[in-house]
Amino acid sequence: MASISRTAQFANVSKVLKKHYKPVKPDADRPVLEHLLLACCLEDAHYEAAEEAFAALVHTFFDWNEIRVTTIAELSEVMSGLPDPSTAANRFKRVLQSIFEAIYAFDLEDRLKQNLGPTVKWLKKLDGATNFSVAYVVQSAIGGHAIPVDSGTLRTLRIVELVTDKDVKAGIVPGLERAVSKANGIEFGSMLHQLGADFTANPYSPSVRKILLQINLDVKDQLPKRRAGEKNTSPTTKLKPR
Repeated sequence: MASISRTAQFANVSKVLKKHYKPVKPDADRPVLEHLLLACCLEDAHYEAAEEAFAALVHTFFDWNEIRVTTIAELSEVMSGLPDPSTAANRFKRVLQSIFEAIYAFDLEDRLKQNLGPTVKWLKKLDGATNFSVAYVVQSAIGGHAIPVDSGTLRTLRIVELVTDKDVKAGIVPGLERAVSKANGIEFGSMLHQLGADFTANPYSPSVRKILLQINLDVKDQLPKRRAGEKNTSPTTKLKPR
């Protein structure tokens, strides 16, 4: 695929994804802080699981400050439907702590009044914020153009040769925002995220395998192969029918 332009490469990805997934639009009424906290749940997870974990936290605890002072172990129990509850809880708690230490409050709406550049810079400095969560907020809440990618998404793009090992380690997809227009960013990003979440849930899934080969038929030998005697220990082994 190296001889094809990045725009054409990702246009092909989009065409394939549309056959298997439906776009997911962010809640326009959700405050900036909630977009950021939802992203802490959504990273490497399906949308439904992330929304359920977020709702469970809101239902279980009195406010954001109570969550901030709650142990990761307790938060993990509430977020048990996620692929990696402990890691998600750690992100969630650290982000709240960092915001509290920065502004002594849990309201980020003033960030909407500032220029995009300084806002993104501020978000990136928050402890617990990742490339994925910052990009998600930029795309969903503050009107910028950024396509969030997590480790599951990066691994799928590595298999189809759209990123390198170096890119995966850095957590980036070079040229992605130039190849995919802002107008199509949410649609494309949400479908790509679903593929990444499916891969995280079960990298050996025939459905995932089919999608990856539709993107690039030449990578059959690079698909994950189960070792002899290996059992599938992923938290979600069943994928919803397309």
